[in-house]
Formats: sequence, structure tokens, C-alpha cells
Amino acid sequence: MRERVLSAAARRGMFLSPEALEIVLSNSDPPAFINNVLSNLANNPMFVTEEDVMGCLSGDAPAFVSPKTIAPRNKTRSDMTVIKGTDVTGESTCEGKITDFAAYFQDRYARLRKIIVNKRAFGGGDMPIENALRMDREIRIVGMVGDVRDTKNGHRIMSLEDDKGGHCKALILNDSPHIRDVIVNDSVVGVIGTPSGQGSKRDMIIVKELIKPDVPETNRWEPSDSTASIAFLSDVHVGSTTFLEKEWKRMMDWLKRNSVEREINYLVLPGDVVDGIGIFPGQEEELSIPDIYGQYARLAEYLKDVPDHILIAVQPGNHDAVRPAEPQPALGKVFTEAFDSNVIMTANPVYLDVEGRKVLSYHGRSIDDWIAGVQQLTYEDPLAVMREMVSGRHMAPSYGQRTALAPEKKDYLVIEEVPDIFVTGHVHGAGQMVHRGIRMINASTWQDQTDYQKRHNFNPSPAIMPVVHLGTGRVTMENFA
Repeated sequence: MRERVLSAAARRGMFLSPEALEIVLSNSDPPAFINNVLSNLANNPMFVTEEDVMGCLSGDAPAFVSPKTIAPRNKTRSDMTVIKGTDVTGESTCEGKITDFAAYFQDRYARLRKIIVNKRAFGGGDMPIENALRMDREIRIVGMVGDVRDTKNGHRIMSLEDDKGGHCKALILNDSPHIRDVIVNDSVVGVIGTPSGQGSKRDMIIVKELIKPDVPETNRWEPSDSTASIAFLSDVHVGSTTFLEKEWKRMMDWLKRNSVEREINYLVLPGDVVDGIGIFPGQEEELSIPDIYGQYARLAEYLKDVPDHILIAVQPGNHDAVRPAEPQPALGKVFTEAFDSNVIMTANPVYLDVEGRKVLSYHGRSIDDWIAGVQQLTYEDPLAVMREMVSGRHMAPSYGQRTALAPEKKDYLVIEEVPDIFVTGHVHGAGQMVHRGIRMINASTWQDQTDYQKRHNFNPSPAIMPVVHLGTGRVTMENFA
């Protein structure tokens, strides 16, 4: 599709900027869209910019033909709210009983199974594993992964279990296109294949196709007429001796000068907003504010400098004063009384509705587990980890690792709704990419390199503020380092 759009422009002697091309490709019919745009641009420019395309979308271009055929859906509502059912605050019911764990995994399985069986690639309904093993034909099953191992011959074997208690092994042959797919424990996958073995020993399926829940390939960013932007400030770590106060003030001065013109109306802080107390041995030697209440009071003062028109959402991370098990509830009132009324306290993770855009904000503690469990994932590329989260439609699938998971009746870490923006923090990196229409962001830090990071040769990317335009989806990385 990209080539068709570029060819259409080239035939007219025109060239599209990357931002203009992204908007065109996000339309439901890119070829028709680009032809309408190019036919009705004023002065027949050689270089077509984002502003040219947006002018056509809003009907500003002269003699624009049939604007209704490409007009964006109006999403502007000048508001930021928590999407109902995605915030665990006040909704936690788990007591750590066996029944809690059963309900937790059953909920995960049911929701991800529904996504898989509705995928065109799956090609129809599934059947219970126990029944599938009796068949002498190609079968379709959905199972939760128990474990994965490689054989001496380079094959891969994973164990699968369904909600009916059926279980089997699934063999991925070494020449399969899926041999290098990332598969982690407790994720949910679909399998198309053929049973193998004889009689009561028939407990294996030879995998022909491995289907992950993933986001549809056709998913696109749909342009809207919003002119506002949303910014992200993760891992502030107020109270640490390595908090970058000069860079923070530089960023605040920039916001005061530019936020009105740039229409930066929303700000999200995805966790580790303070450095916390007793998070790791010897932390007291690295604290400039050795009192947890004092840390939050200082953060409240810092956020008072944010221009009044900006709505702020604050969520916790593993350094904050909430339970370590995810999903984490919002910070309690005992820590938040000093914050202004334009600050919303949310859970981790949470979906926010920002002028009709779905923003999935997750601190990202489980990135540690993904990197520890998958050889090709690294701290240098947290966006690759986020892509795997989206592919499996789950932020923290593997139970019993570094990330503590609370067995709620609902698994809040399932990515059931496809977000427009997916943001994480935690690893103090900064980057952005587009995956199947989703703007994915790792949102930097406001803490300099710590002694722990020096010992492990880890270099953070601090003092960078990602900003996403809610209308076009354009991402800019404002650097204050």
C-alpha cells in the first residue's frame, strides 16, 4: 500500500513527507485518499507536507472534492478520563486463595481465546484439546503455555492446556517459520496442526500455524480533528540524589513558553514518580529526601509549576508507596492531599480516554521478566519488548517471576482493547515506534545514572519528554539534557 501511495504522488511529480505519508496510510482507503488530496492541493507543490494533508482533512484546501469521503471521525472532547473497568483502585478482591488463582487464569484464557478464534488467520472455531487429539485431520486449538524447551535437533516443544483441563505437547519443527517466534510461559496461543502418536499415547500436535492474539495488521491510526497533544514524563524519582533538577526546571520553563501554542493539554506520569523508601539495600545513602511523605509533597510542588490548562495523570510504579503486586491501585489520599485538582491519580496499568484516543499507560516492571526469559530481548531496546507484549496481548504473562502479580478475578494486564498509544517507563530508556498503527513510547527518566546502573554498565536516556499529537499521531521527542 505504501508503494501505491508513493507511486501515485511520483506520477504527479510530487513527494510526500514522512508525516504526510503516515496520515495517508492511516486512512481506510489510502489510494483514493491520496488521489483526492493531490488533485486538490493549491499551487501543485513538489513536496506535500503534513499541513497540506491536514488542510484537506479539515476542508481548508480550495475546491476540495468530496471531503466526506476522507473526513476523520470527530474525537475532540477536551478531556482525560479513566476508562471504566481498567482501574483496579477500590476493586481489588483477591485474598490469595486457590479460587482466586483459578479465576485469574480463567479470565485471561477466556479473553485471549476470544481474540484468537475471531482472527481471520485462525480460520474458524477451536475444539477442546482432549477432542482434538482423537482427530485424524487438521485441528484448531487454543491453549495456555505451560513451558517451552528446545530439543537437540533444533525443534521446539511447548506444553498447552485449555480451560477444560485438556493438555498436550505442541511440536514446532526446526524448519517451521514459527521456530523463532517469542513464546513465554502462561501466554495464550492458537495452534493449527495435526495430532501425532498412537492410541492412548497420542498427546502431541505437529504445529502448522502458530497464531498469537496480536493486533490486526489492518489496524491504523485514524486521524481526528483534535489539535491537542499529550506528553509523558516517566520515572521522575523525586527524592533521589540523582534527580535531574536542572533538566526538570528547563523542561518546565519550556512547557510554560510552548504548551499553549503547541496545545499540550495533557501530561501522563507512568510510574516511579518518587524514589521511595527501602526499595533496595543501601538506598538511604542515595536519598536527598529520606521521608516518603516528603517525597510526594515535593512532587506536588513540582507539578504546581505545570501550566493550569494541562490535565495530569499520575500512576504508581515499583518505587511508589502502593502494593508491589500488579495491578497496582492508585496512590492513597494520605500521599496525595497536597496535589492540585488538575491531577488525576490512576492505577497501574490503566487505559485513559484522551479526546477519544485510548492511551494504555503501564509502568513496565515486567520488562525485566521479558528480557530475563527471552534471549533476543535487551534493555537497550525496550520497544521490542513492548512489541511482544502487544503481539501476545498481555503485559506480564509469566507468573512467578520478578514482577509480582495479584490474582484478581479479572486480569487487568490483558491488552483487550487495542490502544492508540501504548506507553511504558521503568527501564529509563527513551524511544518511540509505530507498530500496526499503535504509537508505542518508552518515556525516559528524570534520574541520572545511579551507582547500581554504573556497576551493571547501564546507560539511561534521561530528560526526554515524548509528545504525541492526538490528531495526526505525530511523535516528537523533546530533549532537555
